Amino acid sequence: MSAVRKPSRGRRTASRNPERTRELLLQAAFQEILHSGFRSADVDAILAAAGVTKGALYYHFVNKEALGYAVVDEVIASLTHQKWVQPLRSAKNPIDALIRIVHSESVKREDVRRGCPLLNLSQEMSGIDEGFRRRTARVFKDWHDAIAEALREGQKRRIVRNDIDANETATFLIAAYEGYVVLGKVSQDPRTMRSGQKRVSCHIESLRAARGPRRAARRG
Repeated sequence: MSAVRKPSRGRRTASRNPERTRELLLQAAFQEILHSGFRSADVDAILAAAGVTKGALYYHFVNKEALGYAVVDEVIASLTHQKWVQPLRSAKNPIDALIRIVHSESVKREDVRRGCPLLNLSQEMSGIDEGFRRRTARVFKDWHDAIAEALREGQKRRIVRNDIDANETATFLIAAYEGYVVLGKVSQDPRTMRSGQKRVSCHIESLRAARGPRRAARRG
């Protein structure tokens, strides 16, 4: 996740482009929440990173909560869609696609220490704010449904084992993957995430049908 870039011409440029100003605020808020959590997120730090005034913030968002909700709906949901949903929808082989996605996770120390934006915010806010709970739950559901649908399609094409339940498997994969993300964040050790990638990938590989394309090729 890249750092927010300030507009080249400062606040005056942002004020002339409302859509750009809103996007700058969302990206700055996302980065601040990622580093500090929502409750500790500093509005002044967000304004400074975005290069806009407080008036511009409240023109687009009625309060800090509204800004946080928009971060979930527009930034975090988009990142999840780009990383998981879209690749699975276009995948010819869901097993191969899932393994690629798992191994695409950064194991740089600074990224491991930050953890998963969706999980972080869900853990922090779901128990105390219904708006955050519903929004993060919706993103998790979209993620789950993308995996389950890809597995079902793989079963139809005899790529994925028919004896598994796609919904239960999708739930398990998310839980296992996010569990390793949490352990990596707590330990601050990239080796934990590398181990997680290996173990989760091994489980995904075990979902491959015995007569799937890759194994058939190996026997031939």
